[in-house]
Amino acid sequence: MDDAELLRSRGLRVTRPRLAALVALRREGHLTADEVRSRIGEDDRPVSVQAVYDVLTTLTREDLVRRIEPAGSAARYEVRTGDNHHHLVCRTCGSIEDVDCATGAPPCLEPASHRGFQVDEAEITFWGTCPRCLGDSPSTTTPPPKGRL
Repeated sequence: MDDAELLRSRGLRVTRPRLAALVALRREGHLTADEVRSRIGEDDRPVSVQAVYDVLTTLTREDLVRRIEPAGSAARYEVRTGDNHHHLVCRTCGSIEDVDCATGAPPCLEPASHRGFQVDEAEITFWGTCPRCLGDSPSTTTPPPKGRL
């Protein structure tokens, strides 16, 4: 199913910004709203900041896009949804990679106490240093404080 059919299947109008956002996220993934906006506006037809947020909000609500918020970073968006995957984040450069859930079934982890909640999802972020940054010399690579990009 192409992106236009996907939008229609969710009862959404097919618009250039929606299609362009899906294309950009499919191509690059883990983009901020500003990065999505710059990709949408590449064809010299600018799109307002508000329009981009409206597009991303709608696509997220319809589960066509997932919003993630690594600590210390702007929210990022990706098209990989509904599959219970997690993320690896480099503390040095901020790159983000998808990683499949080790258990395969949500919520992957259970809290020590449910406190009356019915837990259906655990959002897990693994932090470390990516291979590219590991190759840098220690004198030029200083990781940011824990929890910050």
